[in-house]
Order: sequence, then C-alpha cells, then structure tokens
Amino acid sequence: MDGWLAFSALGLLICSIFTLSQTSQQVVAGAPDYFPQRQAVYGLVGIVAMIAIARIDYSRFRELRVGIYTFLCSSILIIFVFGVTSRGSTQSLSLPFFTFQPAELGKLLLILSLAGFVIDGATRGSESQRTLRYLALGLAPTGMVLLQDLGTSLVYGAITIAIMIAAGVRWSHLAVIGAGLTAFIAVVLVVMPMAGAPVLKEYQQERLTSFISPSSDIGGAGYQQNQAKVAAGSGGTTGRGNQATQSRLGFVPERHTDFIFAVVAERYGFFGAGLVLSLFALLFWRALRLMTLSKNFYGTLVAAGIASAIMFQVFVNVGMNLGIMPITGIPLPLMSYGGSAVIATFLMIGVLQSIHIESRAGQRGPWSQ
Repeated sequence: MDGWLAFSALGLLICSIFTLSQTSQQVVAGAPDYFPQRQAVYGLVGIVAMIAIARIDYSRFRELRVGIYTFLCSSILIIFVFGVTSRGSTQSLSLPFFTFQPAELGKLLLILSLAGFVIDGATRGSESQRTLRYLALGLAPTGMVLLQDLGTSLVYGAITIAIMIAAGVRWSHLAVIGAGLTAFIAVVLVVMPMAGAPVLKEYQQERLTSFISPSSDIGGAGYQQNQAKVAAGSGGTTGRGNQATQSRLGFVPERHTDFIFAVVAERYGFFGAGLVLSLFALLFWRALRLMTLSKNFYGTLVAAGIASAIMFQVFVNVGMNLGIMPITGIPLPLMSYGGSAVIATFLMIGVLQSIHIESRAGQRGPWSQ
C-alpha cells in the first residue's frame, strides 16, 4: 500500500479526534468525549473498509458500472420515502446505531460508475454525443441530490466535470457547459426568486449570497461567516489554546462539523492550520500521482474523480471558514464529525490504494484493458 497516502489520511483523522476532544465538552453538555469517541469508532470502521477495498482489483468495478449506477440512484431515491429530516434537509436514513447518508457513499459510486461508462462509450457516437451522454449520467444523480442537499450536489457536479476533463472532452464543450451553468445559477438565485417561485429554500439562498457582504447582516445570514472569520483570524501564529473564546464559548456555530477548520485556526494558529492543509496537500499529491501510475485509463479516471471530490470539498470548506466562499454545508473530509462522510472518504482512499497496488504488481488481468 501507499504509505504516504495512508499516513495523510490517518494524520487527518488524528487531528480531527484531537480537535473534537477540545470542543466536544462545549457542544454536548455532560458528555465531553461524545464526539471524539464516536469519530474514533467511525475512523476505525473506515480504516477496516479501506484495507478491505484495497485488496480488490479496482478494475472489476468497471464491469459492475450499471449495477453500481443503479444502486446509486436507488439509494438516493430511498431518502425521499424513508429519509429523516434534520435542520431543514432530508438526506439520511435512521439506523440502529447512527444515521447514514447514502449521498456520501454516492460520491464514490458516481466516480466508479461514470468512469466505467466513459471507458465503455469512448468510441460510440460523435464527440458531442459522448459529451451529452457523460453530462446526463452525471447530472441525473446530481439533480436528485440537489433536492436533498445543496452542498453535496455541488460535489457531484465537480466529480462529473473532473472526470469529463480527464476523459478528454473538448474545451469548447466545457465552455458551453460553463455558460449553461452560469445561466442556471442566475435563474435559480435571481430570476426565480423575483418571479415568486424560488427553487432553493430561503436559508439556502441566504447562505449562498451572504458571503458577498457578511457584515451587512451580522446577526442574521452573515453571523456564521463573521464568527468563523474572527475565530480564524484571532489564532495568530501559535493559536490561543484554552483562551480560544470564539470556539470555547460557542460563538462559532457548528464547530464540530462545518466550521472545524476555524476552531483549528483559533486554537492552534497558523501552525495547526498549516499542518492540516499540509496533510491534505500530501493526500492530493499521492492521488494525482496515481493518475499517471495507473495500469489502465479507468484507474486514471477514478483517481481523477476521487482527487477532485476531496479537493473540491477542502477548497469550499476552508474557503467558507475564511469568508471567501459561500456557506454550503460541505464538510471538511476526515476532519468534520460524521460517520457517513468519514467512512466514505476512507473507502475512496481504499480505491486509491487498490490503484497503487495494481500499478506496482504489474499484473494485467481480464479487466486491464
């Protein structure tokens, strides 16, 4: 296995558990170890899952692309019937020991299936037809997830575009897609609300637009972003430790999930935030490296999809903690508290490990073409 890739993932998990142990007491009264203990259990399950999937030749998933894609769409649709509503969104299933979010696992399923469809249809139809086919396959689950959670749907969209770029889709086609996306955003955020038929819920619109001028509504839509910026900026070089009043006194909202990076920056300063970002940089480097080492083009597409999914989430989450990106509810991979996200991320890393193992083995089986 790729030792550096495993080191970066385990390092981020340890940083998460340590940070949660410093903030959990203020979040859950009377249970100071609630979040770190559960995060450790989720991490252990994720590590076991990573090792298990790393032992499978990733190329086999290409043959299962139709079944994987069907399961992806079915698991998302199940939420509309059996989903549990929490904080205005319905995106999880209530299980005996924890709530499971199929859309988190769906990120990996979309990568595995879409990459397989790209390989299978590489010679079918014209370039325009192939581009439309790839886009439709990616947008179908993205649209279903959009009805449940805005942030996760953005990740699905980033995965689709990244795989299309890696597959060699023409830049002119991507430019048209970008123009269409810009027009869609304008319709959703401006035209539809003015027409009295908003697509997004009011709090979602406020989150997307408040980062432009968060100081205009400090006590309302801009509260979260302002408090996160104050916390991140007050950490200085070495952090404030137990004097980190923004996170310790609860001014920073959702400090165990969406805004955990602001907690790290305030408590441990530039060094702490730099350590976390360095671990992510190491993870990105190893993932991008596997794009060139993969034994086949399917592995290249899968590695590109996984790298883009993790990188996009880090960019958006850290950006919204620093006030340069809108608040979308996207967690920080392996750092934010959450069983579904942690396990799904470790599964992604397990697939990357499989690509690494197969590239070193040099064995070309029936799925190697």
